[in-house]
Amino acid sequence: MNRRQRLAGVVAAVVTAAAAALSAGLLLSPNAGAQDVSAQAQALWTNPNTQAARWVAQNPGDSRANMIRDRIAETPAGTWFTTYNPSTIQSEVAAVAAAAAADGAAPIMVVYNIPNRDCGGHSGGGAPDHQSYRQWVDRFAAGLNGPAYIVLEPDTLPHDCADQNQRQQINQSLTHAVQSIKNAEPQAKVYIDIGHSNWLAPATAAQRLQAAGLQYADGFALNTSNYRTTAESTAYANQIQNIVGSGKKAVIDTSRNGNGPAGEQWCDPTGRAIGNFPTTATGANGIDAYLWVKLPGEADGCAGAAGQFIPDLAYQLANNAGSGWPGTVEPTDPVTSDGPTSDDPTTGGPGGDCTVHIEPVSTWNSGWQGKVSITADEAINGWTVSWTWPGSQSIQSSWNTQLTTSGSTVTAKDVGWNAAVAAGQTKELFGFVASGPAADFDVPC
Repeated sequence: MNRRQRLAGVVAAVVTAAAAALSAGLLLSPNAGAQDVSAQAQALWTNPNTQAARWVAQNPGDSRANMIRDRIAETPAGTWFTTYNPSTIQSEVAAVAAAAAADGAAPIMVVYNIPNRDCGGHSGGGAPDHQSYRQWVDRFAAGLNGPAYIVLEPDTLPHDCADQNQRQQINQSLTHAVQSIKNAEPQAKVYIDIGHSNWLAPATAAQRLQAAGLQYADGFALNTSNYRTTAESTAYANQIQNIVGSGKKAVIDTSRNGNGPAGEQWCDPTGRAIGNFPTTATGANGIDAYLWVKLPGEADGCAGAAGQFIPDLAYQLANNAGSGWPGTVEPTDPVTSDGPTSDDPTTGGPGGDCTVHIEPVSTWNSGWQGKVSITADEAINGWTVSWTWPGSQSIQSSWNTQLTTSGSTVTAKDVGWNAAVAAGQTKELFGFVASGPAADFDVPC
């Protein structure tokens, strides 16, 4: 089924930018302490006020909480703008941009407000007309400040409900949106959505993208809210690029594609899994980033009401990714998963029997992206990790930590929200981008 009514879940329960911004002052941001971002990899912003994050904060004793926290709530994902609100859209965007900039990271934003979106289906709605839409998107653009990854109007181009005149209006509005955003904030990267690899033939996708202003955009977006594998999506992107030119890159939504699709099922199919961790250093030809555009755990309309956060759905998506998924929390059955412990935690840093592990996530010619994880036998509340590089490595940027360097010695501290590690838990503490050869080694506590 090509029409993706599951996007209704995003519209029905989108976490608005305004709510996220108003709450940002009440929570320690997941990216606090991030340093300058390198040219090779841009840190992506983790919104601290998603439905998943709020559920974890409200249910710390739930046996599913650790898994959902470590693999979903603490992972960068999209903030959707779906409401025709010309009087407030600029301030809402500005609030998200400011929160992300304070963390040294780029937000993932989804613009989803074109007239007659989803051909009036389950995700129907949008601006009342195209002139109103263009004015609204101008105000959206005016709120931007700094780097951002923007996915423009999911499913609009692949749908076939528009007649020739309506298609022309859509193309003009998309072209206007791209130009408006790029003129207002040149650091923003804009990608026009073109559906997924099982929808349009590459030649058709290329033609529709070019008619909608691809020449002004950074590229195109694939697999939004879908389940097609990263490998299949990459091959499809390369086929489109062979037509439109290799200068137009792609971003792939990997939020739920870890186990690929379930036939033609689109509504909360069972057995699915979260996919590649969001990164702007994919190492894949023609792919600018793997992004979590859809928010895992928010229902398509079958596991619960469209847009409702379902803890079981979130847990299953996270757990099905397996122990090798970047995130290092070992999947366990909810009945036996580690929850908060009543033991008195240590303070001031890792203590007792524990191991800190540094490992590469991805590499490129001049550098690499790494992560730091801890395995603790005893509960920890507050940590400081320090190590000395074995060679010429040097950290260029970091997130989820307060990090300092002195020569080849690195010292990293928690940022409050990620201070606690349960007894017996393996947890990713923070990530970084470094220059020099990739390193993989343990650090004693």
